[in-house]
Amino acid sequence: MTMDIVRSEELEARVREAKAALGSSLVILGHHYQKDEVIQFADFRGDSLKLAHDAVGCRDARYIVFCGVHFMAETAAILARPGQVVILPDLEAGCSLAEMADLGDVKRAWARLDELGMDVETTILPLTYVNSAASLKAFCGRHGGAVCTSSNAQAVLSWALARRPRVFFCPDQHLGRNTAKRMCIPMEEILLWNPARSLSHSSHMGEDLRRARVILWPGWCNVHQCFRPEHVTAWRERMPGARIIVHPECRMEVVDLADEAGSTATIVRRVEESPAGTQWVIGTEFNLVNRLKHENPEQFIASLSPEPSYCRTMNLITLERLADVLEALVKGEVINSITVSPDVARHAKLALERMLEVGP
Repeated sequence: MTMDIVRSEELEARVREAKAALGSSLVILGHHYQKDEVIQFADFRGDSLKLAHDAVGCRDARYIVFCGVHFMAETAAILARPGQVVILPDLEAGCSLAEMADLGDVKRAWARLDELGMDVETTILPLTYVNSAASLKAFCGRHGGAVCTSSNAQAVLSWALARRPRVFFCPDQHLGRNTAKRMCIPMEEILLWNPARSLSHSSHMGEDLRRARVILWPGWCNVHQCFRPEHVTAWRERMPGARIIVHPECRMEVVDLADEAGSTATIVRRVEESPAGTQWVIGTEFNLVNRLKHENPEQFIASLSPEPSYCRTMNLITLERLADVLEALVKGEVINSITVSPDVARHAKLALERMLEVGP
């Protein structure tokens, strides 16, 4: 038996013992992109939308340990009841996509839109993907907007456009563009926000804005940018009978070539509901693809990219980190707690509640 296996068994035993000692006071939430060694201990696993609902439902637990990334733990902290403590096993587990939408930059863009004649408070509704900081969620809450996930982006975008003629969609341009296109919004009515262009070509930008129904923030997910059109073409040639399904954070050219696009929850459901012998090529984070492959051996399952597309920050949540925070709780110590200021939490919760009311 190798040292790595012995070490892993020791860590698993530590987690099991601590979890048993904490009993019903503890709930562990695990995102689909987590490593198998970690997600095996999750009481609930899912994508961002499901885990948002699960966080609301954890009424009896005193401690919510979120095996995911920072914005997810923030969301759980916002939705938690008074007295509940939310813990992230590694505080370095952030999200590069969320970091692309700095609140100051978004505020400047909002002010610039107003200067360009948009009258933002009556003609534009801000939406943010759940992959964003609590401060950006709060900004949307203050201005009548909402949060969305990849599961309910179309429902939330429809909700928003029924209230104001335009939407300012942050931070993932690809999810926004693919969702708007699925809703048959013409491409000329989908505008990518460019701060430099808005300053140097004001008159032309104003014309583009008057046509636009969806204004996109220029952010993207590093994992889903790994998938390219040539990957789809290569699999079509190699395995013509395979179904290609990708996450809507992929660029539009990849989504257009795929057979289907859907959230992580959709991808999991499509695979689990498929009969034996189905061939799936999947464009999303590799931990999930690999797990689906092992859990559904009667199907052919492979990653769309020849190189594993791992989320680096998700992988910062390790078995050792999980064991450390649980053992600290057993001793009565809280480490790596996630808190959100009351003002930010109040307005962010408005935006999240609007999302939950819209539903899937």
